Amino acid sequence: MAQQLVRLLGVDDFRSELSRKLDLLERQIDSELQKTAEIERCNNDLERFRESVNKRERLEHVCESICPGTVRKLTPRRDVPTYPKYTLSQETIEALKTPTFDVWQWAPNEMLSCIEFMFHDLGLVQEFNINAITLKRWLLCVQENYRDVPFHNFRHCFSVTQMMHGMVHLCNLKAKLSMTEVVILITSAICHDLDHPGYNNTYQINAHTEMAVRYDNVSPLENHHCAVTFQILADPDFNIFSNIRPELFMQIQEGITELILATDMARHEEIMSAFTCCVDKFDYENIEHLRLLKQVLIKCCDISNEVRPTDVSEPWVDCLLQEYFMQSDREKFEGLPVMSFMDRDVVTKPNVQIGFLQMVLIPMFEAVAKLFPELGEVMVQRLREARARYENLLQPEEIDEERSF
Repeated sequence: MAQQLVRLLGVDDFRSELSRKLDLLERQIDSELQKTAEIERCNNDLERFRESVNKRERLEHVCESICPGTVRKLTPRRDVPTYPKYTLSQETIEALKTPTFDVWQWAPNEMLSCIEFMFHDLGLVQEFNINAITLKRWLLCVQENYRDVPFHNFRHCFSVTQMMHGMVHLCNLKAKLSMTEVVILITSAICHDLDHPGYNNTYQINAHTEMAVRYDNVSPLENHHCAVTFQILADPDFNIFSNIRPELFMQIQEGITELILATDMARHEEIMSAFTCCVDKFDYENIEHLRLLKQVLIKCCDISNEVRPTDVSEPWVDCLLQEYFMQSDREKFEGLPVMSFMDRDVVTKPNVQIGFLQMVLIPMFEAVAKLFPELGEVMVQRLREARARYENLLQPEEIDEERSF
């Protein structure tokens, strides 16, 4: 009789519904508590960041009064570690994985959002426990420390990083390399030209600049890019690797240094000769083989503009020539030697690009395509087409020069 009464009154249903609602309420409370804790952490981070900025500005003011011109700011202009958020469409996400991506269509905040997405897409944020706010701060600081020069600017950084992101996907590198090696590749691409002044190593050495003297004329620019990279990471506000073991950070630091130094074109023959010798018998378990592969990958990404469609690649040539001419004009004014491929009175776009494609780009990408055949059509063939296009643009006198060469 009692059981019939319970069923009649729906007590079991009431208890079940009550239990369900209590569970739901508890989950909502937990979620709100987590949000509140995260907001509190963010507020604390912001407060520490503002204090750090104020302290650094006071220090810079003192240093500047003692020795003008010696302090280079490492903080972004804004004291809030955010930028206008750009929400990536699915079309953009897919395009970021390809060498046809148009890097000219993006505003500074959109480029930052794209690079931030790459860190999440590749699983680097989770793998290395990177604080989301610190990642934003670091990217802003990196952007701030690329100079407003014609070629070696933040858009070049974005272009190289996007190509590296594409390489990781096209070559399925996450299945072949460790996550540590992937984060080294991406971070090196981002930082590889930090604080580039627009004048190359030859100028630095011939002009006896402070940078050349500091590094004893050995890859002065690349050593400087490394120094700025780790000067930024030495600040807790910008250290995206603050939550990993010290020994792992040392491994990452060593890897980044090695890759940035590999971008010095003076080492091109040395690196390519070693890679060519091992590519036919490449062994992913061989540390030296892996080291050479990473060096060649960043070299490919650094000078990969001709892999892209013509309307994307050609403006980069104009930017590079502008920077070349800026240097050669200065060299003439200062009475320093001038390289012919940088002299506005000698060089043309076709003759400078044909030589570079023929002697550097095509052989290097062909070597990499032996290991990753999927690059043959999307990259190597594209370079051959670019060479043919520039050959068609040669003037008759330039054709004679090419043939005699």
